Order: sequence, then C-alpha cells, then structure tokens
Amino acid sequence: MRIQLAQRTEADELLGRSPLALLIGMLLDQQIPMEWAFAGPYTISERLGHDLTAGEIAAYDPEAFAALLAEKPAVHRYPKSMAERVQRLAAYLVEHYDGRPEQVWAGVTDGKELARRLQDLPGYGKQKAQIFLALLGKQLGVRPEGWREAAGPYGEEGSFRSVADVVDAESLEKVRATKQEAKKAAKAK
Repeated sequence: MRIQLAQRTEADELLGRSPLALLIGMLLDQQIPMEWAFAGPYTISERLGHDLTAGEIAAYDPEAFAALLAEKPAVHRYPKSMAERVQRLAAYLVEHYDGRPEQVWAGVTDGKELARRLQDLPGYGKQKAQIFLALLGKQLGVRPEGWREAAGPYGEEGSFRSVADVVDAESLEKVRATKQEAKKAAKAK
C-alpha cells in the first residue's frame, strides 16, 4: 500500500520510504491541515537537499533549523516551536535508537509495548501514539499482537477517524466528515 497522507506524490513517496519522515509528519500534524503537516518532511528534505536523517537534524544549529522551517512557504504555522520539537524527536531517536526510527517498532511483539515506545517519543502523547500505531498497523503491516486494542478507537477496522485511515482522497474526505461530526457533537454537549 502506498502512503497518501500529503496528497502530493513526491511528498508521499518520501513518507513511504522514510520512517523518520513519517514520524516527523505525525509530529507536525497539529493545528494545521493534515496534508500540510505530512508534506512538511518533504519540504525540509528539499531545503536540505537530501533525505532526512535523525543525526543531521539533531545536530543542526537550532536557530538555523527554525529559520529553515520558517522559510516561505513555512513548514508549519508555528515553525520555531515545531523546529524545536522536531529536533527533540531526532535527538531522542539518535540517543535511544541509534538514529534509526524504524527500530521504534522493529521486532516489537506486543501492541502495548509499541504504544509505550511511541508515547515515549518527544511530542507524542497518548492520542498521537495511538494514531501512529494504527497507521503502522493499517498501512504498513506492523501488527504486533494486540495492536488494534493498543491503538484504541483508531485501530478499529473500517473506521475513518484519523490519518491511519487515509489511503486516498475519498477516505480523506470521510475522515474530515467524521471529525466535523465529532466537533458538532462536542459543541452540543
């Protein structure tokens, strides 16, 4: 299955071949449209001139990295704040996984353990970890025992709740509609 979260071929191709890009896209996915967030890693890699590595991002001068993300068009609505978060994530991956983000999920045999590992990532709370776990299971075939349960409602088969369920433009619209309904329901309470 081909990743289609940015809804731009070149950005989606990067997400499909780079676990780091996918983790960064998920990190950026807050307070901006999903496509903008998941196109962010591609924009960063284009500005750097090559695919992303955790080591390079972690070692990058923080002010220069923030400026890189702030260049027009900006990678995020809050480029300085998100640059700091991306660098913290990269540094964590270097320290705990030798800079190899796929090691976060490689060889994990239990969904709860994978959820814990994801939640330990800087910038990943419980919900973001569950959504990313569902993305791994639904689209990348990373399915340790109990992964659906560990992903909470995002792991449900046939749901349209999150990026984990976006495989094309039609499913993106279904996810958006589900989110709008949830917002309406929350306001009605």
